[in-house]
Amino acid sequence: MATTSGKRPGAWKRKEGKDPEGGLNRKGIASYRRENPGSTLSMAVTTKPSKLDPDSKPAKRRKSFCARMSGMPGAMKDDKGKPTRKALSLRKWNCN
Repeated sequence: MATTSGKRPGAWKRKEGKDPEGGLNRKGIASYRRENPGSTLSMAVTTKPSKLDPDSKPAKRRKSFCARMSGMPGAMKDDKGKPTRKALSLRKWNCN
């Protein structure tokens, strides 16, 4: 799984950097930040919307993510009936 330069891709592109429940895990986020200096990638906002202050930064991040990701093309289930990475991410961010 080597690239043309002989190095393996970052953990954020491989299974070990992805959370089985959707999105990236801590290792994946750390890997992404190393490959993209200056990036402001943060952990998912997993707090229930009812527990967030509507004017707080996390609530606004969550709302923005849900609006962007919900409009992305792609199925919510794969050919085997399993939820896709898109569906898992939307569920994790509480985008109902």
